[in-house]
Amino acid sequence: MTIDNLRDLYKEQLEDLYSAEQQLIKALPKMAKAASSEELRTAFEDHLEQTRGHAERIETIFEEMGEKLTAKKCKAMEGLVKEGSEVIEEDMEDSLKDAALIAAAQRVEHYEMAGYGCVKAYATRLGDEEAASLLEQTLDEEKEADELLNGIAEELNIEIPQESGQSAKKTGNGAGNKRRSAA
Repeated sequence: MTIDNLRDLYKEQLEDLYSAEQQLIKALPKMAKAASSEELRTAFEDHLEQTRGHAERIETIFEEMGEKLTAKKCKAMEGLVKEGSEVIEEDMEDSLKDAALIAAAQRVEHYEMAGYGCVKAYATRLGDEEAASLLEQTLDEEKEADELLNGIAEELNIEIPQESGQSAKKTGNGAGNKRRSAA
């Protein structure tokens, strides 16, 4: 696709987001299955339904524009989904895996928020207020999902072994101090 103007860029970005949503529709059930926290599993399952709605909104926007939605692979989402799959395969304690799943999911949410923020701005600039409204709905849902994941992360009960903190102090290697200053 040749991008000659804002409308072309808008369509290209919507196709990229559509591919991202399609990839998530396949990935979210796996993430839900891997979650040990019932709250996290439910969040992933609920977001799966929202994600299907996000894809349908993009389809609606293309129909309203009288344009054909063409296949495009979102490489960024492909990478984010791959990272999430690696987390699922990791052998770690349940609450740590949940924390890692949340981190992977929040990377996805932030990618989507950036994308939907841009296409909403493009729709507004192009005078398509109906599409802008649909994209705003999706953007709001992505923000809500991110906030929910933040809340679940704060509630996770992750044990911090005393040995790791004591060993850094005993050896005097300053590892704990280096971590604090880098943060």
